[in-house]
Amino acid sequence: MSEINLNSSLSSCMISNVEGRETVAAVSRRDAVNEIVMLEWQAFDKVINEGGRAECQDDWPTFSIMRTSQYETWTDEMLDSFIDDFYSANEQGWNLITEKYARMEESTAPEEYAKIKDSLPPLSDAKKAIIDQIADIQVGWMEEFKDRYPKAAGRARSIRSSEDTKVNTSYETYLRGELATYSDRTLALYGQFIVKLAGSGKNLAFMIMENTAHAYGYEGLDALENSL
Repeated sequence: MSEINLNSSLSSCMISNVEGRETVAAVSRRDAVNEIVMLEWQAFDKVINEGGRAECQDDWPTFSIMRTSQYETWTDEMLDSFIDDFYSANEQGWNLITEKYARMEESTAPEEYAKIKDSLPPLSDAKKAIIDQIADIQVGWMEEFKDRYPKAAGRARSIRSSEDTKVNTSYETYLRGELATYSDRTLALYGQFIVKLAGSGKNLAFMIMENTAHAYGYEGLDALENSL
């Protein structure tokens, strides 16, 4: 597959061969999370941005905390499936992180997206429908987080795609771009995960941000909010 040169700036901010790779069941969850974060970091490092290398591409500490905080909430099966996605993409010479940022441009830079969209893997109507349903739930969760922790939320992205500009990529647009890179299997597992959380009254935004607060040395979200 050909490389994509992203026109708009990046918006925020070794590994063994796939043959013989152990499954999550055979290693610790921490190892699995670390593996996928490193796979992402290596791919992120190779993203080509027309405006030049972004500062966040050299900020491993922040990248590690943000991505680890997300993947710590995932099930073993989800981790294993997405790790397989990465190895499969790498074997084909395809950068999933480049694809993620390219898909965001559909909302942040439509004219530029029109130039690169044909180089992206096609999304079926069924996959788009699943992404829409997941995004609706997660955007609602993020708005709940903003209501409960307005100062912490103020340090994060704007929430809805309607707020996108060339220099501002919302949480919703980032999420949609990421979901679009998942294989059918990973997306199905992720969708089931989201439905299960919603059915049990849990909020993934709170879970991820709680992990992030702990990673920065706070007792929890209340302590983080009170420090701002």
